[in-house]
Amino acid sequence: MSTAIVKRVKSSDIELKEKVVAINRVAKVTKGGRTFSFSALIVVGDGNGVVGYGLGKANEVTDAISKGIDDAKKNLVKVPVLKGTVPHEQYGKFGGGRVYIQPASHGTGVIAGGAMRAVLESAGVTDVLAKSKGSSNPHNVVKATINALLNMRDAYTIAQTRGVNLKKVFNG
Repeated sequence: MSTAIVKRVKSSDIELKEKVVAINRVAKVTKGGRTFSFSALIVVGDGNGVVGYGLGKANEVTDAISKGIDDAKKNLVKVPVLKGTVPHEQYGKFGGGRVYIQPASHGTGVIAGGAMRAVLESAGVTDVLAKSKGSSNPHNVVKATINALLNMRDAYTIAQTRGVNLKKVFNG
């Protein structure tokens, strides 16, 4: 896999939509009984190629979600989306989570499972075929999906790195 050029984005510039991917409850047994704590995995995106994820932990679900949203806004990245789909096929992995993302024709929709669907829809992908293999842990699937999206490059980026002027190529 090629190394991705991560394009960080400021969250103050754009309107973001949040999606709760997973909420986990943890019980700590103490002398007075059980104490519950919650963690929330959140994905935010503007629907136009900007996406990020965050993890929030607190003793209340609402506090965990708001902390997760704040964390996700700090980790925003720009990914290529061309005509509602991804530029090319790509594998992504993180830990035990493996994902495969493939472009689809207009009208196909987002064919992807839970955690991948949240990331792809937040990024603004409307037509894609995707498969999650290995771990079904939402944390690993979200991170593997972001990894796959970051490794994607569109034709304009490749032309820029090669020093090719696209106007000369297409206009003759």
